[in-house]
Amino acid sequence: MSKNMNDCDVGFIGLGVMGKNLVLNLADNGYRIAAFDLDDEKVNAAIAQDAAETNNAEPRIVGCSSYTELLAKLKAPHLIVLSVPAGEVVDNVCQNLIGAGIQADDIVIDTGNSLWTDTVEREKTYKDNFIFFSSAVSGGEVGARFGPALMPSGSPYAWTRVKPIWSAIAAKVDNETGKPLERTEPGQIIEQGEPCADYIGPAGAGHYVKMVHNGIEYADMQMICESYHVLREGLGLDCDEIADIFEQWNKGVLDSYLMEISVEVLRYKDVETKQHLVDIVLDKAGQKGTGLWTAVSSLEVGCPAPTISQAVYARSISSFKSLRKVTSSVLSNPEAEQMSEEEKQQAIEQLHDALYCSKICAYAQGFQLMKLASAEHNWQLNFASIAKIWRAGCIIRAIFLQSITDAFEREADLDSLLVDDFFAEQLSKYQQNWRQAIAKATLMGIPIGALSASLSYYDSMRCEVLPANLLQGQRDYFGAHTFSRIDKPECEKYHVEWSSENPKIIRV
Repeated sequence: MSKNMNDCDVGFIGLGVMGKNLVLNLADNGYRIAAFDLDDEKVNAAIAQDAAETNNAEPRIVGCSSYTELLAKLKAPHLIVLSVPAGEVVDNVCQNLIGAGIQADDIVIDTGNSLWTDTVEREKTYKDNFIFFSSAVSGGEVGARFGPALMPSGSPYAWTRVKPIWSAIAAKVDNETGKPLERTEPGQIIEQGEPCADYIGPAGAGHYVKMVHNGIEYADMQMICESYHVLREGLGLDCDEIADIFEQWNKGVLDSYLMEISVEVLRYKDVETKQHLVDIVLDKAGQKGTGLWTAVSSLEVGCPAPTISQAVYARSISSFKSLRKVTSSVLSNPEAEQMSEEEKQQAIEQLHDALYCSKICAYAQGFQLMKLASAEHNWQLNFASIAKIWRAGCIIRAIFLQSITDAFEREADLDSLLVDDFFAEQLSKYQQNWRQAIAKATLMGIPIGALSASLSYYDSMRCEVLPANLLQGQRDYFGAHTFSRIDKPECEKYHVEWSSENPKIIRV
């Protein structure tokens, strides 16, 4: 490798946990990095870790003390990656790069969790100064280090320059099995397999897709937690017993990263108290906003996403810990019923099927939301490609995603996963157990907002006729909002003169 200090391939700004691991990932794949952070200690820590992992071989990371020095150490045209907090910080960095002399053909890639509309505006704002490109990243710190899922969007020209780098550092999937090819050691390279990185579309599209990914993540996590709650409070199982059940579930259709880490969390014991970790963690959930953004977007687009929304609400309810302490002493519990061991085993099997069916519905909601947003913004999203990206590297990676990939490869313009032959058959096959599990949890008094929202969503989509006919009658009565008739063209609107002595239907 050349020792010229001014021939770095990639500039990198932001050496927090995610940034440092992305830098080390880039270095493993043969790229020389010029790194900058306002905190010099973070830059030094990245350089020190790189030296330790390479046994003091020639440095792959070059530290910089200013934006100007960063640009000076890069090959032209410059390629600069940002791993900084979303919002104002991104614009501050961009303005500093402009002040340092960035050029019009240089590319700046935002890898943070930016709101997609901010990304659209930034591409317009900086188009005369440099090429603003974005790439959502999923997989947490481990994914960043050994292979994340990447969702790039923006200038197609910029993608031609970014693609080789992103393909190198992304997670890889076996082309035949669809299973992840895991990289777990520094310096380890996986050259075969399909990269979990592909061009999503115009500016903002990638961050929108990542936003929906996070909304599905909220739902998936909440449904696993609700299943844990039923097993713990409803069936009286301990953490190790539940971990054993989840571990078994993880060998079949529920095989996923979130299920895998749930097993580890449930088994982990606190050194100080010797108790299981989950028994000493305060039950107040945090959130960074992407799940909320997804729920809000679903309302704006007019796409039902009740499972995702309920997952957001569940975190909100958990935050009212003080109030829940009060209400728990006031509100009564249902009468507990004793279950035999045989009945418990049956309930566990039913809960497994409920989680699987609910998961299908949550993903169906997310993909339908992306489909409607794609049409509204003319993004032309490739849903088979998106499902492929999510098969490895990201938080919601699961064997289940290969089935979603297959569904969209069978029919690229699929209106809903629910009408795909495979998923329709799966839901039909397991729906009785699904219903039994929801009913039992409800009778036990266990809150299962996300699981039950999925079942309600399924039943709503299954019904050709919904009670919205009565609702339209109500709206017409108090607000003269009109209605359509099933025996007339839908475009024709009607109103009943409710205040008249003899109400009549009139065409409006």
